[in-house]
Amino acid sequence: MTEAHDRIRADITGNDVVLFMKGNAQMPQCGFSSRVAGVLNYLGVSYKDVDVLADPGIRDGIKSFSDWPTIPQLYVKGEFVGGCDIVTEMTLSGELDQLFKEKGIAFDAAAAEKIREANS
Repeated sequence: MTEAHDRIRADITGNDVVLFMKGNAQMPQCGFSSRVAGVLNYLGVSYKDVDVLADPGIRDGIKSFSDWPTIPQLYVKGEFVGGCDIVTEMTLSGELDQLFKEKGIAFDAAAAEKIREANS
């Protein structure tokens, strides 16, 4: 597991935003991954997508690395943010905007507001 953890750590430290997901940003392979990738794409966030289906070591390793049992998993500036439900709630509450601002991550604030308006 240490090899997988080393690769995960390298991705997380080498990229400002990383989404461990089933599939990739252009072709998510589950609804939860699709939702988180969709939010990031709509907000114009630049991120690295890691397809856990392509590597069983990473798929199992990310769960033990974060001590979080589900995928997708979002990391921002090395910090574990959460999975689909948490990212959805943070988007709707404005907490994700705040996190991106605090961490210096470029995103489209107007698009974030449109998501909130459409879900109010």
